[in-house]
Amino acid sequence: MDTFLAPVEQPKSLMMKLAYYFTRKQFGKVLAPLKVHAVRLPVAFGMFYGKVNKLDKKLTLSNETILLVRQQVARLNICLFCMDIARWEVIRSSMDSAKFDALPDYATSNLFTPAEKALLDYTTALTQHKKVNPDTFSRMAMFYNETQICEVVWLIASEHLYNMTNIGLNIHSDMLCDMRRRSQG
Repeated sequence: MDTFLAPVEQPKSLMMKLAYYFTRKQFGKVLAPLKVHAVRLPVAFGMFYGKVNKLDKKLTLSNETILLVRQQVARLNICLFCMDIARWEVIRSSMDSAKFDALPDYATSNLFTPAEKALLDYTTALTQHKKVNPDTFSRMAMFYNETQICEVVWLIASEHLYNMTNIGLNIHSDMLCDMRRRSQG
């Protein structure tokens, strides 16, 4: 299905030309959100999205936990691009793909620890209902400290930013996982 706005293949500004170059170098292609959304806004907006990604590296949560939260939010919001790029990162980082495959059944899967199940219950409630039952929060707080809880809230909120941008412009998967498999094969 086509994006609501046509992708811009040849950006005009030098900064966007550089962004296209480095994205193509990193991913093997220019990503759809860059060609559809970021290219039409002042460069500062694209830089903001890049800063969101860099902020994740400052979190105390493990990379796997960060990706579990982001993937769960994207899955619930049905953001195909975000699900794809998160899976690309799982593969690139050599994380256990089986755990990410089991996300829809996390509550009953033995692949998830009690801490992860509490975290994903919280993530699911906040994403689906935009509020959280105090018991759900308390269960998560048994496993995560106050800083980590704030990090989880940040991850959920910032993932919504990505998701709504892509969903709002009908941006779907860039098939990064398939590209990654081809490059490994």
